[in-house]
Amino acid sequence: MHSYPLVLASTSPYRQLLLEKLGLTFSAIAPDCDETPLRNESPQALVERLAMGKAQGCSLSQPSLVIGSDQVCVIDGEIVGKPHTRERAIEQLRRQSGRAICFYTGVALFNSATQALHTRVDTFTVHFRTLTEQQIERYVDKEQPFYCAGSFKSEGLGIVLFERLEGKDPNTLVGLPLIDLVDMLEQEGVSIL
Repeated sequence: MHSYPLVLASTSPYRQLLLEKLGLTFSAIAPDCDETPLRNESPQALVERLAMGKAQGCSLSQPSLVIGSDQVCVIDGEIVGKPHTRERAIEQLRRQSGRAICFYTGVALFNSATQALHTRVDTFTVHFRTLTEQQIERYVDKEQPFYCAGSFKSEGLGIVLFERLEGKDPNTLVGLPLIDLVDMLEQEGVSIL
């Protein structure tokens, strides 16, 4: 087993639940990271940079392995973040209705003792059903996905919005690519099984 404490650089309850699946003891800390996209930054570069920034942006009391992650939704080449309001959530879902939308999720693992940094970006495609205005509004009112990229919770009622999901790791869509993370943890000497 590893000798460093494991830290999740996130206050997201969804990411914490995902990491709990691995059965590892960890603490969650809010990272200090400016999430403003850079001019002409690609979605892949943005999520990788933010995942690294979160992993390296925690105040630590001891050497640790720190996990950072970030996700964006891309519609018509535009990076779309969390909606924050009912109106913006409805608009995002309108734009996604009947279409295939890409989500990019970056994950980073930073060893604060050795300064080793591992990063990956996973792509996941969501094929949305054609949704009526009434379905969109009912969904938003029931689940209130205001702090979720793409305005849905795939781990909840959001699953009814989709025709098909396409990607290697369903956890990626929720915000933490566990398949990639397990590989990175093993490179740092963390045995999951």
